Amino acid sequence: MAQECERFIRCYFHLGLTYEEILNILLFNHNILISKRTLSRKLRNLGLFRRKYHTDVIDIACFLQQELQQSGNLHGYRWMHLKCIQNGINTDKETVRLLLGILDPDGVEIRARKKLQRRLYQVRGPNYMWHVDSYDKLKPYGICINGCIDGFSRRVLWLDAYTTSSDPAVIAGYYMNTVRSQMGCPRIIRADHGTENTHIRQMQQFLRRSQDDAFAKDKSFMQGTSQNNQRIECWWGMLRKHFTQFWMDLFAQIKEEGHFSGDHLDKSLLQFCFLNMIQGELDTVVKEWNAHRIAPSRNRHGPFGRPLVMHTMPQLYGAENFLVEVQQDEIDVCSSECIFKGRYPCDKDVFDLCSIMMEERLMSVPSTVEEGINLYNSLRRMILDEIDL
Repeated sequence: MAQECERFIRCYFHLGLTYEEILNILLFNHNILISKRTLSRKLRNLGLFRRKYHTDVIDIACFLQQELQQSGNLHGYRWMHLKCIQNGINTDKETVRLLLGILDPDGVEIRARKKLQRRLYQVRGPNYMWHVDSYDKLKPYGICINGCIDGFSRRVLWLDAYTTSSDPAVIAGYYMNTVRSQMGCPRIIRADHGTENTHIRQMQQFLRRSQDDAFAKDKSFMQGTSQNNQRIECWWGMLRKHFTQFWMDLFAQIKEEGHFSGDHLDKSLLQFCFLNMIQGELDTVVKEWNAHRIAPSRNRHGPFGRPLVMHTMPQLYGAENFLVEVQQDEIDVCSSECIFKGRYPCDKDVFDLCSIMMEERLMSVPSTVEEGINLYNSLRRMILDEIDL
């Protein structure tokens, strides 16, 4: 029991949660009741500190410089501070702010000029409404993103990049993975009119067929335009600001240099070289977003706090959890109609060809953007040379 408690404490500490938030999650989610003094003692024994033993400023600067070479160059100092904490770097926000001013003065100035105005939005509690949508900014390059956000807490429930966002069985797979992990479905799903949402609509209505509330059965799925799907539309704006713009600029540069034609081969090669890398970054964005603190604002209607905490402990915010419990056999029935992401990040024939070429030439899987670009250009050149022969 003690080891399990310490494992939870270590996990939530590295997510950047406050002592009070850690105590509440331990109590409400894990039925572990300890005092703040006990928590402080356990953290001390684990060698975990917030205000002392700060990481050397040179190491912090090196980490920030590395992040600035990727989509991290879109982050403000608060987001970057959380990224530091979640990567085991112990520092304070002021140090991160000052270092970013030195390392990326142009980026700081650009971010300072951009302000988002948000429409008012209100929902009753977590899992009352899930907002589902596809994000097409990288679709011209073969990278298709689909996501879902909880309307009350703004917790991101899934964010997946794949070769398609048009296949309804694939979108349903994202939905059922989340239903399985939550062991329940939301009271309502909101999505647009696209055909990619046909399976998820049928499954949501099937799982809600036995309830008798005002939004049961057919009313449990709402359709409208993407512009009216406020919650996730606002979040897509955040994603572009902190993530997507980097990849849009990178792929546009590859295209401008004449190395991307938009045909099946080039899209498959980009997927082969970058899809897993992009999914890894999306996973990091979700982890950081769900653990960051949403501050009060004149342009937003509450609640305010960390999405993870608001979603799992609504009672702290005077709300209730609206998750609708589902049975395992219902999950199994729906899952049988889904397509889940497989091991191939691109067309299987292109994947097999690229794998053979890499093995013959002792080429390694890219771990950085620069390595990905070099691999893409090399594979593209070799394949086109083979075709010309």
